[in-house]
Amino acid sequence: MPEGNSMKLRLLSMTLGALLATGAVLPPAASAADTGSNSALLVATGTTLEDFFAAIINNSPELRIARERWNIGTARKDQSTGQLLPQVNANANYSDNERTTTGEPRTSYTGERYGVGVSQVLFNWQAFQARKQASLLENQSEAQYFATLSLLLADVADQYLQVLQAEDALRSVNSELEAMNNQVNQIQSLYDLQLARITDLYEAQARLAAIQADKVTLESEVTIRRESLRAASGIDVGALRRLPDTIEIPPLDGALEEWLARARDNNKELEASEYALQAAEKQVSAVRGVQLPRVSLVYQYQSSDVGYDNTHQNKTDTNYVGVDFSVPLFTGGSNRARVREAYSMRNIAESELQRARMDLLNNTRIAFFQVRSGESRIRAAQVLADSTSTSHEAMQRGFELGTVTTVDVLNALRDEFRAERDLQQARYDHIRAQLALRREAGSLSGDDLMEISAMMDAPSR
Repeated sequence: MPEGNSMKLRLLSMTLGALLATGAVLPPAASAADTGSNSALLVATGTTLEDFFAAIINNSPELRIARERWNIGTARKDQSTGQLLPQVNANANYSDNERTTTGEPRTSYTGERYGVGVSQVLFNWQAFQARKQASLLENQSEAQYFATLSLLLADVADQYLQVLQAEDALRSVNSELEAMNNQVNQIQSLYDLQLARITDLYEAQARLAAIQADKVTLESEVTIRRESLRAASGIDVGALRRLPDTIEIPPLDGALEEWLARARDNNKELEASEYALQAAEKQVSAVRGVQLPRVSLVYQYQSSDVGYDNTHQNKTDTNYVGVDFSVPLFTGGSNRARVREAYSMRNIAESELQRARMDLLNNTRIAFFQVRSGESRIRAAQVLADSTSTSHEAMQRGFELGTVTTVDVLNALRDEFRAERDLQQARYDHIRAQLALRREAGSLSGDDLMEISAMMDAPSR
């Protein structure tokens, strides 16, 4: 890959903050040997977002495929460029000859012929348009590479958050299980003193069994989420850094139209579709250009002592400079068929661009409204969590005073921990929605990802 493209990747890498300070990001043109040596820099077990970012960049087959497609696009552009540069050919011939002529003695001689030819395209519309098309296709593969990179980074961040959410939910259930155990023991003590009904004890024990079942389910969920993260990144999942219990998530800036404008201007997938349409238009122009003349400047030099039909002659040196001019007159209708095919391919590319634009704007709208609603959900969930906590304390105090029933206390306990988990889910959903919005808008940067990582201040236990 040209130095310019490698520089673009390095500039992108610099935006990945602390991740890129490790030097773990590979340039697109890295060789297999480089990949192997660089992989040794990766940690065997990931605990931070940076660890998994580095791992996904080095281990992802999708990113390697996109990288090689970019390399292919660059190679094809270089090939088409080479067709427009001077073409130099050399030839040499050495032969033993024996000639017999009626009435003359047989003669034997050696023949030598040397030559060199140089040609330079002066006008070839098809080759000119093919060069432009190859350049556009290279730009398309470059945009697809960075779109894949952005998608993978957002995806690994989402899977990381899913692990944290499952672990936080399990931690909440363990706390609820401990509280319910205390509640059951308290009711058991009262029942032993004949101060509580057997139905109250059975109700508490049933609630305890339900929480234990939830714990088993969540333990399985944590295992599955951690395995999914390991499979995606290629490294083991250690004790992850997690979000603190209290966190201030910055509100979303900008109106919907601003985010839609960002998506139209910056989204790499949309940019790749636009390049595909432009390349298809160049293909149409190139095919139509087959009917135009082709003009080349030609220079040839030849030194030979072999004449026509391998007859021996005195050594001659020949210099030739000329202009070749050719134009197709009739090709059996094949050129017209190629033009129809090129137009159909161009129409397909235009339709795919329209579909990509519609999907992008729709996804951006959905992500924007999810972020907006997420801010309200967090505020409402926080109020509910505070109120259920206060309600549980009041119910517990009332139960001790004999003013509320056991069922009221159990319901308040259930509602408190349910509200806690709802608040956790609202926070994680809000962060994921912000990542999705920024990715659709093409503005997801290393700073955004590092900002999430900076929120995490303690490893999970």
